[in-house]
Amino acid sequence: MKKLILSLLASLSIFGTTAHAAGGGIAWDKFPTERVTDMAALQNGAKLFVNYCLNCHQAAFMRYNRLRDIGLTEQQIKDNLIFTGAKVGDLMKVPLDPKDAKDWFGGLPPDLTLIARSRSAAGQGTGADYVYTYLRTYYRDETKATGWNNLAFPGVGMPHVLWELQGQQRAVFAEEKDPHDATKVVQVFKGFEQITPGTMTQAEYNTATADLVAFLQWMGEPVQNSRTRLGVWVLIFLGVFTVIAWRLNAAFWKDIK
Repeated sequence: MKKLILSLLASLSIFGTTAHAAGGGIAWDKFPTERVTDMAALQNGAKLFVNYCLNCHQAAFMRYNRLRDIGLTEQQIKDNLIFTGAKVGDLMKVPLDPKDAKDWFGGLPPDLTLIARSRSAAGQGTGADYVYTYLRTYYRDETKATGWNNLAFPGVGMPHVLWELQGQQRAVFAEEKDPHDATKVVQVFKGFEQITPGTMTQAEYNTATADLVAFLQWMGEPVQNSRTRLGVWVLIFLGVFTVIAWRLNAAFWKDIK
């Protein structure tokens, strides 16, 4: 129950807003977009999503059986990705009453179906870039109620739900003069120090979070890979048709002076 409550508190803040991050925060890391076309990556992302996110967040616009599009069978989905009494054809919802969520935590955890498409900022990057950066920049901060803080979202209320995978790290800051005002001193981030190791190496954790973000991005538009492939063929057809039309036009007008 304690773990569930922490996760619910987490869900209220992870994707509630990106205004803090977008307004002068750290630069977002570039999400490796090729993961969205990698079926193995999407399947791993789906596994991480149902294990670490779906306890509190829901994806109410996505059905479990839609995961067949990423190479899973209905039996695999049922055996490995459904931990409740839900059926394979059901929507990916959580059994959390909205009224109870509002009474206990002040609001309902946001739906994640479109989260990777909705978070973006001019000059910063895409929503996938933000989420990818967010999941990798948690650090220990004992001044916070949860004991965690985040570089991409300073003051975040969500604890680090993936900390067992990444381990615990400390952010190192140094005081420097504000380049825009020499009378002020600002805290400048210098890097992370590992406190305790996780079950994954840093490279493995980066890959895992990339897979999770890839699944979130795919979930926001499941047909995007098919749309891209179709678009390539359409452009090829238009190119060939343009050549044919040009030669037909030349043949039609060749005897007309």
